[in-house]
Amino acid sequence: MRKCLKIIAILLTGLFGCDSTTDAEKMEEWKAEILAVEKEFNDMAQKEGLTKAFEFYAAEDGVIRRKRKVIKGKVAIAQWYKEDVRPNETLTWKPTFVDVSEAGDMAYTYGEFIFKYPDSIGNMKTNTGIFHTVWKRQTNGSWKFVWD
Repeated sequence: MRKCLKIIAILLTGLFGCDSTTDAEKMEEWKAEILAVEKEFNDMAQKEGLTKAFEFYAAEDGVIRRKRKVIKGKVAIAQWYKEDVRPNETLTWKPTFVDVSEAGDMAYTYGEFIFKYPDSIGNMKTNTGIFHTVWKRQTNGSWKFVWD
């Protein structure tokens, strides 16, 4: 009887302890996902332009704040960029911090950005600053921003 109890205990331990991924490992995996999405987002902005990148990475209910205005929704965000982005403007950024919710469905990043644009006589100007983005995992598993 003792032998059977030991075997049952071993089986139960194996059954309930078979998830080899720890919470810390999951968190690091999710953080790596967000850093990869941020890089892809930045890379798309460089290759295909700000309008396309912001439209692609915005959630349907995404929000941006630009020029003291809040623009709500993916369609409105795309329209704002189509109307506002001028030729030869570039925006690059890289997160210096990322955190993810314990459920792995929300995340936020912040870091530094560099915005370059031509002034009225064609001289390139540079603005630098800090960005903050809030990400939400979508039902298909992808990450889209809900605040930028």
